[in-house]
Amino acid sequence: MSNILETIVNYKKQEVALRKEKIPIKELESSPAFSRLCFSLAESLTDKNKTGIITEFKRCSPSKGMINETAKVEEVTKKYTDYGASGLSVLTDEHFFKGSNLDLKKARMNKIPVLRKEFVMDEYQVIEAKSIGADVILLIAECLEKGEIKRLAKLAKELGMEILLEMHSESQLDKISPDVMLIGINNRDLKTFRVDIDRSIQLSQKLPDGMSKIAESGIDNPDTIRKMKQAGFDGFLIGEYFMKQQDPGEAFREFVEKININVDTHGCAYPHDRPYPHDRPSQR
Repeated sequence: MSNILETIVNYKKQEVALRKEKIPIKELESSPAFSRLCFSLAESLTDKNKTGIITEFKRCSPSKGMINETAKVEEVTKKYTDYGASGLSVLTDEHFFKGSNLDLKKARMNKIPVLRKEFVMDEYQVIEAKSIGADVILLIAECLEKGEIKRLAKLAKELGMEILLEMHSESQLDKISPDVMLIGINNRDLKTFRVDIDRSIQLSQKLPDGMSKIAESGIDNPDTIRKMKQAGFDGFLIGEYFMKQQDPGEAFREFVEKININVDTHGCAYPHDRPYPHDRPSQR
């Protein structure tokens, strides 16, 4: 585990302990969002009216510092949705990423799956995710043991949520739980922070059949999406590239249009073999 990740995990354990004292589980379970039916990210990734891209709302990161401190989550996620995002990823960590649970609650107004991007290591956080409107939780193989992943994934599935298990090395393949159907392969090594698309493609070929494969990190070029789609990836999580622009929603729209141009120019199949809905608002 990298020094940054280890620091985050240790801090998160203390934070969760304090949250348990402040807001008991019974209070979380009484939230209106706790009883709602979740949207399926796995299904949304194959929706021919969407792009296969999971767009992320992310203000800051420990490695890059402040990315965008002026963007409003309601405005950005609405544009992401209107321009064809298959899902939304929202950072809820406050200390390291300047996010919050309130950000996810505001993003919940959109009628597409919402992933809670968080360092989940306790059942309390899974229940909390459901209580604030998340459809999907993130589990990071690098900072969880196999048994922990199995336990957390089982609870999330029982609550009607899906699980995105993030990995970046072959040694983590045995951590895949039966309740996990979404695998995120981080193109960025969490120890060296080096991005290697080809290494991710090689790892994706070793995943069990039936898994939805999602490429994460370092995607800033339509050509990369086409290459990874041809390698069998179903989804693409992109956050920093859009969020560092003055208008992240418009940056996403322009990115979508560039992929259309690539199709027209090169005669290559667009990642999901369908036209992008860049000029059509989402159905609400």
